Formats: sequence, C-alpha cells, structure tokens
Amino acid sequence: MQFTNGWLAFELGVLRRLKFESIALPFTGEPEIAIHLKRWKIRVAANDPMIWSYIKATALIENHTEQLEEDDLATLLDDAYVPRDKLDNPAMLKWFNETDAWWFDNLRFNAERLEPFKQALALTVGMMVGDYVLSFSEQTRALREPFSLSRVFRLMLNCLPSVFDNALQNKSSNQDVGIFVAERHHTDLLFLRLPTPVTQSSTSRDPLVSWREEWVRGGDNFWLDLERERGARLGSRVQSKQQYLGFVEDLLRTASHIPAWAIAHTENGFISNDELVEKVSRVRKVESIYSKDFSDLLGVRASVIVATS
Repeated sequence: MQFTNGWLAFELGVLRRLKFESIALPFTGEPEIAIHLKRWKIRVAANDPMIWSYIKATALIENHTEQLEEDDLATLLDDAYVPRDKLDNPAMLKWFNETDAWWFDNLRFNAERLEPFKQALALTVGMMVGDYVLSFSEQTRALREPFSLSRVFRLMLNCLPSVFDNALQNKSSNQDVGIFVAERHHTDLLFLRLPTPVTQSSTSRDPLVSWREEWVRGGDNFWLDLERERGARLGSRVQSKQQYLGFVEDLLRTASHIPAWAIAHTENGFISNDELVEKVSRVRKVESIYSKDFSDLLGVRASVIVATS
C-alpha cells in the first residue's frame, strides 16, 4: 500500500507522544517515516526483507553526506539509451517498452561503477523514474515525451529528500525480520508496521514492488526462492488469519527485550483491531490504542497499538 501524507502524519503524531532515542523498523518499506525520525535526532535501524527498500534506506537513512555530483550523473546517464550486446535484465521488458528497458538496464549497469552510497542514491532515483513511467496508462502513454528518462532522472533527483547527518549511527539492513529484531539490543522502541496479509491462494503482487525488486536484483527468477526463504513467519503467505496472528505473536515474543512497541495495523477486513489487540495483550500489556479512519480515501482504518514492558 502507498501511504498518503495524512497516513504518515498520523503515525508520526503517535510517535511524537512516546519517549525514545532509538528505534527499530523491521518492515521499513518506503523510508519516509524513517527520514522524519532521523531528523528528530533519533538513532534509526531500518530493515526490510526486500532489497529495493534496503537500497532506499541505505541512500536516505544510513548515508549522511554523500550526494550525486555532475560527474556521477555523466557516468550514469551518458549513452543510457544506447543498446549493448544484450539486455542484462530481460525482465524489464515485462514492465517497459524496449527503449525504456534499455535505459533502465544501462542505468543499473552504470550504477555499479559508483561507490556504495552513491550507487544507492542512483538506484533510488531510478526507482522513482520507473514509478513515474508506470504511472501512465495505455490511454495517457502518448503524452510522454520520448527519450526523456535522463531528464526525468535529474528532475527526480531534485525531489529526493536532502541528505542529513544527525550525528548518530543509523543503519540499514536486508535481514530476516526475526534475526533483525533479536539483534536489536540497546533499542528503545520497536515500530512494527504489520505487512499486508497475503493468502497462499493469491497469485498477484504489487506491481511497483515487483518491478523495483526485479530491477535491483537483475531478473525475475528469484521469487520462488524468496518465498521459501521467508518460510512460516510474518511477511510470508498465510492460510488463515489465525496463522497470521500466530506469526505476529512469534515476532513480538522475539522482541520482548525491546522496552516499548508501536504496532501499526491496517484494518482492511482480514484481521480486526480487537483481534490484534487481544494477541498483543498475550505478550505485553497494551498501554494505548490510536486510530484514524481513512475509509473515504483508502477504504481502511489505521491504528497504532502501543505496548510497554
């Protein structure tokens, strides 16, 4: 789900009420909330099982000083439309026309020539460009200016949040969620934004998440292995809401050493807020529950459950 500014403001408003100096995010997704927390002078540990999210967190959370300079842009964008012998990543043809697929393939290839933080910045902006291209429908595609993606890249770079040094050791990671949580010693707050439940019978994937992951990984032959690696834990496919709630409880028990939890939940008909509160209460006392109705805009309710030891 793409979060609106109102949704982000709701979550930040809840976190403003809590006292903490360090935070762990097992499922970071888009890093907007982590960017705000970093600017609050909070030490941020941002994790996600998906590499596209890890790359964005590396660029915007772990990175304190590096920016893309004009020489870097020349490395990335010069001859970006010129085909090489063959596409490194033919999966891009599922998402883009051949001309655009070559541009994304070359950008990914050229980014390997940059040092790690600049590479992460380049790929983050590249994802923004891809999202822009995919925002056009068949009816509006003709409105796009041809051979314009290098110019769009520069425009998107200007939209990127500015690099900020909060003088703390912020970290990004692409770990198994359980391992990440277990290793978070000396952390004040767990911010667990629960992943949207996906049943085993579902065959669809979020197209924005899918194209980004296939681009940064260099292909699309990893999905089955990725789902096997996730196994029976939060973030994997589930057979029932009871199984999903069991995965939530397992992760919270792993997080028992973290003094405070803020658990963000989207009530979309699969699991009710009452069912989730009951499950959290089995592990730790629930201190407060904050809710906001986004039914008119998104058809769901948002809640944040706060529990402390």
